[in-house]
Amino acid sequence: MKTMYKSDLARLAGVSASTFRRYLNSRRDVLAEMGVSPRAQMLPPRAVRFVVEDYCIELPEKFR
Repeated sequence: MKTMYKSDLARLAGVSASTFRRYLNSRRDVLAEMGVSPRAQMLPPRAVRFVVEDYCIELPEKFR
């Protein structure tokens, strides 16, 4: 898993940035435990893995 921009994850999920932001706000406590600030533009690999599994995002091979 690689570090990814929130906007890239939203695009891969097929949702708008605002919809994805609302989803992330609902998981704020978990992401905060991983050290992710609500204002962060990029998510570290551990947070990317959580979001991908929780939101059921299918990552292309180049992002794995």
